[in-house]
Amino acid sequence: MNDTEIEMGPIDYVLVEWPDRQPDGSALPHLVDLVDRGLIRLLDLVVVAKGEDGTVATIEIADLGDEFAVFEGVSTGLVGEEDVSEAAGALEPGTTAALLVYENAWAAPFATAVRRSGGQLVAGGRIPVTDVIAALDELESAA
Repeated sequence: MNDTEIEMGPIDYVLVEWPDRQPDGSALPHLVDLVDRGLIRLLDLVVVAKGEDGTVATIEIADLGDEFAVFEGVSTGLVGEEDVSEAAGALEPGTTAALLVYENAWAAPFATAVRRSGGQLVAGGRIPVTDVIAALDELESAA
């Protein structure tokens, strides 16, 4: 099977850091909603802790509490030790982070059609929300 025969959307990752503690679970309902509505497909979820001394450890989802149980076993194996180490390099000491790898399932039909027609992604990126808000505020104040 080649990549034009597989219907799959773009794959992204995010690394979200919490200073001084583990995530409290308040963002989980929103993540579950994205999955339930078919907007994303969660491929991997790894929780990483970086000690004040720089040591890095992964935390089992089961050790985070019952509210995280829905994500136990979310692992395709795409995220390896090297990825965890690289992610940890971006973290401040004394923090905990979640590394999520997900498919943008909402875009799968479009992305598949582009690939089948011979198109390919040549550039991509993210614009920070704070930059967009600042630009919109500036435009509004100039009007």
